[in-house]
Amino acid sequence: MVREPLGIEERSRWGSMRYSYVFEQIGEVGALVEECGEGGDGRECVCVTEGKCIFNGGTLISSPAFQVLYLCLKTLRESGHEHVYDAVEKPLQHAQTAAVLEIFHGLVGLVRSPITATVPQIGSRLYVTWGILWSFPETRSHILVSSLVISWSITEIIRYSFFGMKEALGSAPSWLLWLRYSTFLLLYPTGMTSEAGLIYIALPYIKESEKYCIRMPNKWNFSFDYFYAAILNLGSYVPGGPHMYTYMLGQRKKALSKSKRE
Repeated sequence: MVREPLGIEERSRWGSMRYSYVFEQIGEVGALVEECGEGGDGRECVCVTEGKCIFNGGTLISSPAFQVLYLCLKTLRESGHEHVYDAVEKPLQHAQTAAVLEIFHGLVGLVRSPITATVPQIGSRLYVTWGILWSFPETRSHILVSSLVISWSITEIIRYSFFGMKEALGSAPSWLLWLRYSTFLLLYPTGMTSEAGLIYIALPYIKESEKYCIRMPNKWNFSFDYFYAAILNLGSYVPGGPHMYTYMLGQRKKALSKSKRE
């Protein structure tokens, strides 16, 4: 269970109130989302000590990411990759679905992340989470599920811890800044390859089941084939992957150069 807040720390620059909370278990943070005040940017969380977090209003994502990573590694060690999805399903779905708020926050100006970079990343994760893994259980036992959730989780833990520490303490240590802008060099290719691989693996099951397909004739005079939509989505990784990687390399150069000047 979640205990009462220890007290308001201060008001963040976004206008939200910062609270300290103590948790009885890692991951029991969902009930706090509506208690954090208004105006939070949904991207900031920092774990200060075991079981204690200081964070701003909005969607808390890094704690589910910790949970997903822990459950994934534990299951890999104890049961094998075939059982990873069953262990991480709920927190994975919660974390990835909550990330939709980042798009909204970018649209209304609460965060500076460009929509052109945010939408493709979140969209692809939502598609794989719900459109592939949830929709086609045959894909869930593949080893790519493990590489997928490990890549996503580590990325989110570092990212949201970085933003949270900047918000809570005013700045982030240089090592965390380096991790924030360097781990993608490995984790983006592994995550993207896992996403594309799982879509490819799902193709025969999509075609056979005809799930989400709309056939003619119908009253809307419209047809839709989820199989071909999945192929188009898979093809988008060819231009989209290198484009996003190049964009993040530019962001890395800019951030680390600025850090050296300071």
